[in-house]
Amino acid sequence: MSAWRRIELENILRAYRTPRILDRKITLSEYDGPIRQLTIIDLGHEEPTLLLTNQLTTSPAKLIGRYAQRMIIENSIEDGIDFFHMDALSSAVAMKVNCDVQLTLLASSLYRLLGQRVGNGYETAKSRHIFRDLVNGAAHVTIERDSIIVRLHRRAYNPLLIAADFGLTDVPIPWLGGKRLRIQFH
Repeated sequence: MSAWRRIELENILRAYRTPRILDRKITLSEYDGPIRQLTIIDLGHEEPTLLLTNQLTTSPAKLIGRYAQRMIIENSIEDGIDFFHMDALSSAVAMKVNCDVQLTLLASSLYRLLGQRVGNGYETAKSRHIFRDLVNGAAHVTIERDSIIVRLHRRAYNPLLIAADFGLTDVPIPWLGGKRLRIQFH
């Protein structure tokens, strides 16, 4: 009889929701107390995933679910480093690193919000993909007495922006003397 058993992951949106696990208690020479080692297969990786924890009573499904959520956060940080060049900080002075990290997190969050508002799979798209399809495009900007009008040129993804009501954008910009931002599509 095999010690491997299949579990079902809840609240995880992924293709591999029923991995097999091997749940063992082990000891480490430099650590006092038992350690729990979960060996996980059928998660969509070529090699097994090893999870070491001192959480001895938490269910394997909860531990693996928490691991999956942490991986989402780590992937988001990786996306920030890769796309927003967080590793190319604006200053060698250590105090400015906090500003760079905050600006990167802000930019990443704004891309997440844009992806959620547009929908159609962009909710989970990486920042680079959102930028390429929805942000990086030509526009004609007109600054008038009471408004700033952005006229976006024709692009394949404009219907998604229109469906997300960006064509109805008419928001005040207080720091520009009350001017309003309007977005229009050709």
